[in-house]
Order: sequence, then structure tokens, then C-alpha cells
Amino acid sequence: MSFASLGLSAQILKAVANKGYDTPSPIQAQAIPAVLEGKDVMAAAQTGTGKTAGFTLPLLELLSKGNKASAKQVRALVLTPTRELAAQVGESVETYGKNLPLKSAVVFGGVGIGPQITKLNRGVDILVATPGRLLDLYNQRALSFSQLEVLVLDEADRMLDMGFIHDIKKILAVLPAKRQNLMFSATFSDEIRQLAKGLVNNPVEISVTPRNATANTVQQWICPVDKGQKAAVLVKLVKQNNWQQVLVFSRTKHGANRLAKNLEAKDITAAAIHGNKSQGARTKALADFKSGAVRVLVATDIAARGLDIDQLPQVVNFDLPNVPEDYVHRIGRTGRAGASGHAVSLVGDEEIKLLRDIELLIKQNLERRVIEGFEPTYHLPETDLTGKSHGQNKGPRNGGGQGRGNGRSRSPNKGANSGGASNKSANPRRQGNNQGGQNAAAKTEHRDGQRSGEMARGHQASADSQPSKPRRQRRPNAGNNSASTQGKPSGQRRPNPNRASNGNRATNKPSNNS
Repeated sequence: MSFASLGLSAQILKAVANKGYDTPSPIQAQAIPAVLEGKDVMAAAQTGTGKTAGFTLPLLELLSKGNKASAKQVRALVLTPTRELAAQVGESVETYGKNLPLKSAVVFGGVGIGPQITKLNRGVDILVATPGRLLDLYNQRALSFSQLEVLVLDEADRMLDMGFIHDIKKILAVLPAKRQNLMFSATFSDEIRQLAKGLVNNPVEISVTPRNATANTVQQWICPVDKGQKAAVLVKLVKQNNWQQVLVFSRTKHGANRLAKNLEAKDITAAAIHGNKSQGARTKALADFKSGAVRVLVATDIAARGLDIDQLPQVVNFDLPNVPEDYVHRIGRTGRAGASGHAVSLVGDEEIKLLRDIELLIKQNLERRVIEGFEPTYHLPETDLTGKSHGQNKGPRNGGGQGRGNGRSRSPNKGANSGGASNKSANPRRQGNNQGGQNAAAKTEHRDGQRSGEMARGHQASADSQPSKPRRQRRPNAGNNSASTQGKPSGQRRPNPNRASNGNRATNKPSNNS
């Protein structure tokens, strides 16, 4: 099968040929005809299989046959979770649509909004946007969706992970009901399918690879090493193997900055990219990495979905991700479009549970290789892929941060027979607070430095977890009628002569007459 057989125009085929492509990938071969037929589509494929071209090519074909966008109007909207991914999609639209009379724009936070408003005033056929900045522009009446024909959610699962669900719902509420809907993602979780119920109509479902599968073109292995030796091992691997282009993932922003400085001190050019960096700094770091001016790019998971680097040979997980699915997206930066790639993960003893979750997800035990001179002081066991011995561990994937109440409630014996512990673990207010803290901690690193749903605004606890009345003061000792306790509300609300003259419970001060 060739691109010419998919019903694309000569102008688009010429642009595709200029990029060196003549045969569509499996996801493109199935998605392009369905989109051209005007059907809603849900397409899932692992990273690096050509999902972006799978919707940009038919989108350009459809829009090239309609009326041009008028002032402030948008004909097709593509939503992405990160700035880097938005820029990548925008570049793809420009590349494949350079021979067409269509206008496109990319908008995201972290840069001035003025030039974006100016461009939107003239109208655009295709707008690629992050949710936060799009809502800002809409609230300033910089654009209108009355002529919208197509909505695309790219990396929909990542948008939910980053807390964009409320922003997405706000955007959907202002879009015209009659439109074509496309959802493209690396995976389709249960949450994504729940969102899709109110979004797509009789969609064509496309899945070209097993869920959460890693590419066969990527050689993966594990390096057991003590945490304090990770930086030294990375330096040795880079120099010993003469790696010239390495993408390294760090779990935290501060860790990324620290590692980049350590590499620079060892005469290895490096740069860090994460949500705290300005957009200008992020763009420069990525450009230097692509050009070879920077040898190592240290990134947090914000870059896991948005980086598209041709022939990237090496990915290193300096820290394992808290969410197992992110491992698939991280190593998907290499081995793209059929090319070969390598991925190595440096695993400390505190990350054994994280590794186990990853290997259970991808259903394989990864090869262990110990680096000479950096032998670990711990044993890294192989994972039981049946998962039978781990069924009782249902806590957070990072294996930590469990609240005291949750820990007690997990024990069947204590819940029934130990009065004090039972009462504490059964308190819904305590459990709600514990779980809220765990969820916030697990998702902190996914933020993009821009407004992102719940997490940027501050999550509001549900009504069920809020106390409806002030907490009662501790019950005073029986028979204690001292002045220090009179006038304070007690657990049993005993009669108080002072209450007869003052029904207001707001004051808890001792009576002046006591």
C-alpha cells in the first residue's frame, strides 16, 4: 500500500514524498481513510508509529476542499497536553500543508499572548493548542468556534493524567454539537473510554499494537546500581560507549538541573528541560540537542510525549517513573519509525517495586547488567510475571506516601477488634485527606508550568470529605468543674447556665464570672 492509494491530493503527496515517506504505517493506513470518510475515530498506537501524520494528513485533505476561515474563526482544533507536543504537531501541519492555501497557528502558555491574538484575528484553518492557553484566548474573545468542523484530542490519556479534564469539559461545552471528533493516543484507559462516551459518535476504533506494549525495535536493559552511584555510572556509560545523543529522564525538576550540572562538570555537554524552564530556554535546549551542540538532554516526563527527534539512538531512565505506563512513553522516544534504539534504566534498591510494576505492565523481565566497579549493595530479584505473589499490594505505584489511616484499614484484624485504631482508620475525613495527598504527590511532576485543570488551581476536596460541623473539643475529665474548662463545649453538651442568656456558640472563652 502507498500513500497515493489513500485518497490524498497531489499537493499533500508531494510534501510526504519530500519527507522521504512512501509507505504508510499501520496506524496511518487505517486512520486516514476513516477520517476522510468523515467518521469519528478512536485510534491507539504506541509512540513512534506515526499517529501525528495519521490525523494531520486527512485533516489537511478535508479542509483544503472547504471554505477558508473567516476572522477569529477556527475550522479544526487540535488539543495537546504539552507545549512541546503542540509545537511538534504544528510543525507537522506546516510541513505537509506547505503546498495548500491553508492557515495554521500554534498557541500555548509561557509566551506572550499578544502575537497569538493578532494571528487569530485573521482566522485560522487549523489551530493547535494546549487547553489552558486556549481557554484564556476564548475568555478574551480572541477566537470563535462557530465554524468548527473537526476536533482532535492528541495524547488524550496524557491530558487526563495532567489534570486537564475540567478544562477539556469547558472547551467541549463551547464547541458546536455537529462536528467530527478524533481521539489519538498511545493508550486508551478506562478513564479515556468514559470521556469518549460523551464525545465520539459511533467511532471507528483502531488499535495496531497491544496495550502498553514497547516497540520491538528498542533494546532494553536494567543496570542495578546504588542511588549515590547513578551519576557516576551515567558518565561512564556515555564516555565508554561514546554516546553522542542521549535523552535522560529524571523524576524531578531539581534532579534534572542537578544532573545536568554534574554532567557539565565531567566535560559532557548537557541541558535540562522541564516545566519550570521558560519557553525560550526549553526551545533552545531542544534545538541544541537536535543539532548536536548538546550531547545529553535531561528531561522530566513533560517531554515524554512531546519530543520528536529523528534517529534518537539512546534513552536513559536515571529515575524510574512513578506511573508504569510512562516507561512505555519514555523509551518510545527511541526506535521510532522502524529505526533501532537502546534504552537503559538505572535502578536503585528503593525502586524495586517500581521496576516490578513496569515489568508486570510490559509482561517481560528485562535483562540485568551490572557495571564493573559499580556493583550494587543489594539484590535485584526477577519479577514474577504471574503477579500472584503481589496481589495484596494495591497501594500507590511509587510504593510510598501511604497514610497512617490507610495502612491500618488494610489489616483485617485491627479493623474489627482494636477500638482506637479502628475508629481512626474508619474516619472518612482522615482517609479522604490521605488519598488526596497521595494523588497530588503522584501527579506533581506531570504539570506543564501552565494552567492545568485541578492541579494548577488547587484541588478542592469533595463535599463528602468536608466536615459539616466544627470538631468538638476534647471531653473534660469527669467531675472537673475548674474555671479552665467552664464555658467550653464538651463532647456530651452538658447543661451550662451561661447558655441560657447567650445562645451564640461562637464564643469559647471562659466566663468572666467563673
